[in-house]
Amino acid sequence: MITASPNFWRGKQVLLTGHTGFKGAWLALWLCQMGAKVTGISLPPNSMPNLFTLANIAQMTNSHSADIRDADAVSNIVTKVQPEIVLHLAAQALVRHGYKDPLGTFATNVMGTANVLNAVRGVNSVKALVAVTTDKVYKNLETGRAYKEDDQLGGFDPYSASKAASELIIASYRDSYLSEQGIAVASARAGNVIGGGDWSEDRLIPDAVRAWDSDLPLEIRRPNAIRPWQHVLEPLNGYLVLAEKIYTDSSLAGAFNFGPQAHEAATVQKVIELANRLYGCGSVLWGDGTAGPHEAGLLSLEISKAQEILDVTPRWNLLETMERTMGWYQQQRSGVNADLLCDADIAAFSSAQKV
Repeated sequence: MITASPNFWRGKQVLLTGHTGFKGAWLALWLCQMGAKVTGISLPPNSMPNLFTLANIAQMTNSHSADIRDADAVSNIVTKVQPEIVLHLAAQALVRHGYKDPLGTFATNVMGTANVLNAVRGVNSVKALVAVTTDKVYKNLETGRAYKEDDQLGGFDPYSASKAASELIIASYRDSYLSEQGIAVASARAGNVIGGGDWSEDRLIPDAVRAWDSDLPLEIRRPNAIRPWQHVLEPLNGYLVLAEKIYTDSSLAGAFNFGPQAHEAATVQKVIELANRLYGCGSVLWGDGTAGPHEAGLLSLEISKAQEILDVTPRWNLLETMERTMGWYQQQRSGVNADLLCDADIAAFSSAQKV
């Protein structure tokens, strides 16, 4: 069971797309903490407050405000920076927003990913690229079986379909261009992430914190929906270790699932009841599952490939994940600096034992 290696990342030139987002900001912090030289490409943060600003990530990184849908802008930055490793996280990452703006979702997640992959063609400094997709890339028949990396791709809603399509593009660029250029390309499919520092709209824990801090009830549409919840550091560790492994052994390039153990998948209701108890305040209005557009009721991932090949295994169970998440928000609200809270969680995670 391994954690990202500071010895590997120290001094590495890393290009990180989406560094102003929730997961991207955490990843930028961790990379900088390990001594990597991080260049970020992203749109401005999409919420106020946001972790990128609170943790002063712009001061730690070579930060570029650019849209991955702009192929020339992406290519120019890649050519100038000459990165050794590319971590592609920039995306339209919300299912319900995908229903509202399908064309924007496809443009960002499909063509944006193609632009990033195309930008590294002919850039000899690049040795490894990890493109992050989602657990929702699978054709979800809701049979109760956890999905494996070789299961059929699909997508009922525009967001899921866009991410499944991006998987085909990732594989196509790997097979058609990048592997013969010496660039190892992998995709990472992660379950639902939670953790301190997320204020995005239409996400479960941020919605809860906003409602309860405003003394409003939290409205839950689908309390019985089951998801593979995990702390944000779990998949980020997976992305980092995956990049390390394919950097030194390109034969490992391919798709990897990152999530909790299958039995740790939990209902929205269980997560919110834990969050409410730990936060110590707030009320909840439970829906009957009929409001809003279609969303999958059941989703879980098979993670044995990551465990066996990468030695990446979950470290925090759902209870500890929720304790650390709600504690992060409580401490930040009381005045503790966001970067210090993140540093503490990274240190604790790095020394934790597997669940």
